[in-house]
Amino acid sequence: MEIASDKKVLDNQLTDWYFTNRDQLMSSSSSVFNSMRPAAMESFRRLGIPDRSMENYKSTDIPKVFLTPLNRYVGPRKILFAVEDLFHCDIPELDTELILLVNGWFYQNRPKIQVLPGGMIIGSMAEAAKQYPDLLRKHYSKYADYEKDGLVALNTAFAQDGTFVYVPKGAGSDRAVQIVNILLSPEDLFVQHRNLVIIEDQATARIVVCDHSLSAHHYLTNSVTEIFVGANAHLDYVKLQNENNNSNQISTSFIHQERSSNAVFNTITLHGGLIRNNVYTCLAGEGASNQTLGLFLVDKTQHVDNYTFVDHAVSNCTSHQNFKGILDDQATGAFNGRILVRPKAQKTLAYQANNNILLTNEARMRTKPQLEIYADDVKCSHGATVGQLDQNAIFYLQSRGISLREARLLLMYAFGHEILSKITIDPLRERLSDLVDKRLRGELTLCNSCPLHCQETC
Repeated sequence: MEIASDKKVLDNQLTDWYFTNRDQLMSSSSSVFNSMRPAAMESFRRLGIPDRSMENYKSTDIPKVFLTPLNRYVGPRKILFAVEDLFHCDIPELDTELILLVNGWFYQNRPKIQVLPGGMIIGSMAEAAKQYPDLLRKHYSKYADYEKDGLVALNTAFAQDGTFVYVPKGAGSDRAVQIVNILLSPEDLFVQHRNLVIIEDQATARIVVCDHSLSAHHYLTNSVTEIFVGANAHLDYVKLQNENNNSNQISTSFIHQERSSNAVFNTITLHGGLIRNNVYTCLAGEGASNQTLGLFLVDKTQHVDNYTFVDHAVSNCTSHQNFKGILDDQATGAFNGRILVRPKAQKTLAYQANNNILLTNEARMRTKPQLEIYADDVKCSHGATVGQLDQNAIFYLQSRGISLREARLLLMYAFGHEILSKITIDPLRERLSDLVDKRLRGELTLCNSCPLHCQETC
């Protein structure tokens, strides 16, 4: 009863926040965003913040992180710091086109929109809505369903800024687009940003997303990302979550794929307090292929919950899901993966796996792989394991002169290597492999821990 009461109070507080700031939201935003706000807020009032009474959120107490007192703003705060100092310590060998968000807002010291050779456009979502409104109207809020998830509805009601990536038909670049989300504030903060990636027919894109927190305050991020992959287009998308233990993140991504497209969506979770990743994929064109992958490493009292949904809407499509977790101390984790094969989706190939290692008796993992098949000419499989390190393998390594600690580390690294090996950007793969190795050894102080000379003004 108390939990239900808290949730009702929370829903009312967020609703009041919207109506108190509605005029400011409307006056400072493009009609692209404003057109969706009323319906999105009505959906939020109906749905509210999801709680454990909902099947998809049984393993994570979402209202609890919203009940933490956090400052909320509907406008950006100016933050001045040396960008170069930040990125030299991340992945120095990675040559990228950079997009930087600070507390959910596009960093003001960078060009708001860049048109790159070949016609690729990257920059601020708010600015893109002003300069390319027809392009945004075609795709914005077309794949993120705010009528079914209160978190998506809340994000849509407040959406103002985020990142925008557009790759025109037939275009591509050897340079990856790097999106860096920074949390940096002298106070506890609630952050929401909205992101849109459009990859037209026969285009190619490689995108790296890095989530970092640079101050030891409490943060809650509720982000929504929509991705359109056109016919015969290709996307490599890697998301690195590396925030402090006071940071809680709810990340919801929607991927829509057309005919003969290929998309790889890989999430590497190294640090964070409570993290919930939702990945929805719709294979809407024949011959589409998707890989949704994840590796998470948690210890102390951290919690990571991965939810995936792959909709095989048409025939001759392929999907591959593979998530792995290593849990230490009193950490907890969850995986809920669902594959839907619709009646017309004949010749479907679908695979789903979730494998987890518990390093202590206190660590806990919940896993629920699901297949929902309404076609008869398909090849689908799923499976999950939760266990400990192979003692026979450890004994074998020790018999070859390897210490117990190193033997355990070798097995854990080998366990996670299958996910890391899918990263096609060589410098990124090597850097992440190094970070994972350090994380397993307990040596990783967040890769963004370089000294910054920062100054914040209101």
